[in-house]
Amino acid sequence: MNSIPSNDALDGMGPIQTPQEVTPRETTVCVVGLGYVGLPLAVGFDESGYDVIGYDVSEETVARLEDGTDTTGDLGDDAIEDGDVSFTTKPGAIAEADYVLVTVPTPIDENQDPKMDFVESAAETVGREMTPGTTVILESTVYPGATREVLVPVLEAASDLVCGEEFFVGYSPERAVPGDDEHGLENVVKIVSGQNETVSESVADLYDHVIEAGVHRAPSMEVAEAAKVVENVQRDVNIGLVNDLAMTFEAMDIDTQAVLDAAGTKWNFHDYNPGLVSGHCIPVDPYFLIHRANRAGVTPQVVESSRAVNESMPKHVADLMVKALAKADRPLADCRVLAAGLAYKADVADIRNSKVAAVVTELREFGIEVVGFDPLLDDDAIESALGIDTQERVTFEGFDGLLLGVAHEELRDLDPDAVAAELSDPPAIVDVDRTFDEGAVPDEVAYRGV
Repeated sequence: MNSIPSNDALDGMGPIQTPQEVTPRETTVCVVGLGYVGLPLAVGFDESGYDVIGYDVSEETVARLEDGTDTTGDLGDDAIEDGDVSFTTKPGAIAEADYVLVTVPTPIDENQDPKMDFVESAAETVGREMTPGTTVILESTVYPGATREVLVPVLEAASDLVCGEEFFVGYSPERAVPGDDEHGLENVVKIVSGQNETVSESVADLYDHVIEAGVHRAPSMEVAEAAKVVENVQRDVNIGLVNDLAMTFEAMDIDTQAVLDAAGTKWNFHDYNPGLVSGHCIPVDPYFLIHRANRAGVTPQVVESSRAVNESMPKHVADLMVKALAKADRPLADCRVLAAGLAYKADVADIRNSKVAAVVTELREFGIEVVGFDPLLDDDAIESALGIDTQERVTFEGFDGLLLGVAHEELRDLDPDAVAAELSDPPAIVDVDRTFDEGAVPDEVAYRGV
């Protein structure tokens, strides 16, 4: 087993010896959690020559992977079928690994506090099975300090081993972008860190064989944890600003997009657009920072304000639809609206954490009947998430209004004239992602872009 021959304590004090160089053909990596983060990671290490074990608790997921099916939809079935990853639901396989990469979900609860249950459960499983000398690297998004505070105690309790003497820990946050072919595992710089400099160098060496863009060594695990959170805090704050502006200009009857286009002619103006903030990262990660900051007795006011603004956007979008229907002289209680593009992100088949669902809920409060359509989602997923009827193909006949959510490719190809002709006359359209060129929308349409 490729171990780190060091008696370093967790705080990095004590004599530090240089670990052996990581050699893929002599190193076994186990990826715990085979979702949209873990599976590409397992495939990437496999393609780089490592002996890879892919462990997941879901028998269905592992069975499909063993059959050569890409369960994420991002890699392609050939990448799974042609690879040599050993997929398993048997935790005993973890004992074979020199490095264990934990890539489990870290959602928030109903109070917007981080839920660390999956990390704790994974740590308990890993701790029971790992052998002395193993290095455990957490990739899940967590609050600063969580690797030491949450992961390490569970690993120690489950393994009866001492961290820093008999096993080691590092943190290397995932930077997966589902549906983005240009920013895959290999071509995005990887942040790496360890409990001390020795471990950090070992973690850097491990990933350096996989990441063509290279690695960035953070000076501590806490810095790496904070950096991951801040990546998405920054985006949330910037989107919060333009969303705040969009609601402000709506009240002033000023075209927000026209304002942004004009302001964007200055060289240093940043390009952000208003819209719904959905997904597993941007609307979630800020709460990790807020949680840890509150424990330290401080309040990140800009972060909290941006979250509040972005969480108010579904109501704003619903209000735009109500105004558009009113402009078209439609009695709300008799209106039927087609909501198209329901996933959390364009060209990604995932409805979890989609804010379009919140817009649908708001519209139904007005007595508006809403029917859903998404070319990438099956009817059961839509009905389960939104509780509304669906249609199998996109058709607009019989609807008073169209709510265009995320701009999937199929929706980008729609002809505004043809859509308007099918909708009830006069039609109402609310275009969240501005899928349509407003100039191409017929004049009779009550059109609102966000």
